Amino acid sequence: MSRRSNVIHAAVASLVALGFAHQAGAQAQDPKAGATEKCYGVAKAGQNDCATAKHSCAALAKVDRDPDEWKFVPKGTCQKMGGRLEPPKKA
Repeated sequence: MSRRSNVIHAAVASLVALGFAHQAGAQAQDPKAGATEKCYGVAKAGQNDCATAKHSCAALAKVDRDPDEWKFVPKGTCQKMGGRLEPPKKA
């Protein structure tokens, strides 16, 4: 292999490794870690942390402060931000 080819392969491998490291970091934000809690009604549009009955993925909230959307916040701050610790009751 040429030197140029080796450099390109190393760069691609670095990007792949960086992607895996980013995924591991995102999974570290587990509410069971004790430092965060799930807070309903505080997520801004596109900044929710996980799925709801309306969609199946994070970052798909359509409006700010939707009562069904949630995100992880530092423990003890949810209600200060105007959020709730429990999901809204379904009629």
